[in-house]
Amino acid sequence: QVRLAESGGGLVQAGGSLRLSCAVSGLPFSSIGLAWFRQAPGKEREFVAAIAHYGGQSWYHDSVKGRFTISKDNGKNILYLHMNSLTPEDTAQYYCAKLSTYSESGNFGTTNVRYWGLGTQVTVSA
Repeated sequence: QVRLAESGGGLVQAGGSLRLSCAVSGLPFSSIGLAWFRQAPGKEREFVAAIAHYGGQSWYHDSVKGRFTISKDNGKNILYLHMNSLTPEDTAQYYCAKLSTYSESGNFGTTNVRYWGLGTQVTVSA
């Protein structure tokens, strides 16, 4: 059974940091691409960051470049999202995703996703 379980969300002040985790089971973790998406109230789900199963290649949405870092621990089957310099605009439900396809341009969308987690809420206060 495939399961992606996010954790680590919470309330943080602007300028603060959080680390999200996603425990993955039921999938060959070291050979799959993984990503983070987010969805704010009233907005569409948007791509945040992705990491390839090969060579550690990663992609980021322009709005988080230089602030967020995606990484994974193949030994623990955990995907991470390290978030620094958070702003109220980062407030959203964050979702872990298993990619079914890669985007050469890095312009990932929900059509690139095969499985979703249930999400974890991140709230950044001004």
